[in-house]
Amino acid sequence: MNPLEKVTAGMTAEKLVSVTSEMTVGHVVPGMPAVYGTPMMILHMEMAAGSAVQPFLPAGHVSVGMMVNIRHLAATPVGRTVRAVARVIAIEGRSILFEVEAWDGDRKIGDGTHRRGVVDVAEFERRFGVTTPVAEMA
Repeated sequence: MNPLEKVTAGMTAEKLVSVTSEMTVGHVVPGMPAVYGTPMMILHMEMAAGSAVQPFLPAGHVSVGMMVNIRHLAATPVGRTVRAVARVIAIEGRSILFEVEAWDGDRKIGDGTHRRGVVDVAEFERRFGVTTPVAEMA
C-alpha cells in the first residue's frame, strides 16, 4: 500500500500562534531583538504542513521534515498573531512538497517551500534505535 495514496495537491492547513517572548530570537541569543525568530516561523510552517496531510495517512504513519527553503521577510513583535499556511503542491515518491507562507495580519512575513517524508513510526524508531517509543512518552 502506498501511504500517500490519499494525499493530493491542494490540501492545506494553517497554524495560528500568538508570538510570545520565548519565540523571539532575543530570548535565545542575548543582545538580539525581541522579535519572532526564524526557527520558530519554520517550526510553525512545518506544523501546518504536517497537519494538512496527517488525517490522510495510514495508521502508524507520520510525516517528518526533510527540507526547508524559507525566506523570513519581516519582523514580528511579541503579542502579534502569526498565521502559518501550508499547501501541498506535489507528491513525489514517499515525500510531499509544500508551498508555505507566514502572515502577520495582511502582511506576509515569510514564504518558501518545505518537503516532508512519510514514515512508518515503528519501523523508523527500530531503524534509528529509538529506545522510548513516542506512545510511552505521552
